[in-house]
Formats: sequence, C-alpha cells, structure tokens
Amino acid sequence: MAKAAVRPPMGRDLHETDLYLWTQAQAALLRAGRWQDVDLNHLAEEIESLGGSQKSEIRNRLAILIQHLLKWEFQPQKRKYGWRASIVEQRLQIDGLLDVSPSLKAWPEVVLAKAYRLACVRAAAETGLSERGFPETCPYSLQQIMDDGFYPGPVEPEAL
Repeated sequence: MAKAAVRPPMGRDLHETDLYLWTQAQAALLRAGRWQDVDLNHLAEEIESLGGSQKSEIRNRLAILIQHLLKWEFQPQKRKYGWRASIVEQRLQIDGLLDVSPSLKAWPEVVLAKAYRLACVRAAAETGLSERGFPETCPYSLQQIMDDGFYPGPVEPEAL
C-alpha cells in the first residue's frame, strides 16, 4: 500500500505551539515551492536567531576553555586529565564553529573579556578559590588560549 503524502500543518500559530513541527512544515513548504504558504516573518526571525546561537555557543565554549585554563594554572596540585580533555575539546569545538562560519573569526576576540568574567565566576565556584584571586583581566591572549600546546602554570608532563 502506498504511503499518503504527509501534508504539513498550516497556520502561523504553530510557530508558537510547536517550534520543531513548525520548522519541519516550513522546510516541506520550501521544498514543495509553496512560497505563498511560507511563514516569512517567523522564518526570517529563526534564521537570525540561528546566527545568534552560533555567537553564543562560541562565547560559552570560550568561557569553558578559559575556566579550565584558570583551574589548570591556579590549582596545579589538583589537575585532572578531564580538565585537559575539556581544554582540547573546547579548542576543537571553537575551531569547528569558526570553520562553519568564517565570518565569526573575529568574534572570540570581541567577547574575550565577557567570556573571561564568566570563566572566573565558574572557576571560583568549582575550586573554592576567591574570584579576587584571579587576575582582573584575562592573563592569556586569544592566540595562547587557542594554542594546542598552551597550558599555563608549572609543567607537569604526566598531566599532559
């Protein structure tokens, strides 16, 4: 028995009630060339939001990366392989995001100060160290932060 073609639900209120279903319906309408039925205003908003999500993800990953670099430097006696794994992962994830959206290559530098502030708050919460114990401004350049060989503080080869 042939499967009946699934007709996407109509109505612009679907955007408010089930975003995933709305996205699938819009994609189906676009593929079918039913331009008159496409919810253009919401579609434009969602496309803009997607770009903003990439910027937020880069900032958040940068904050996590700096957080682990701070922990690595300021608590060398408690270094864990997991911190190193997180540092490596965040660097790779940021590189991947920038490969997909090369127009955002300058973004990490733009948000470095905010990412550093967030990293300090998180690092202090996880380590029990005072936020005041960390430098007021980011002690690492973006080049260092993204350098696969950069690990601040005393070198302990067994942790690397």
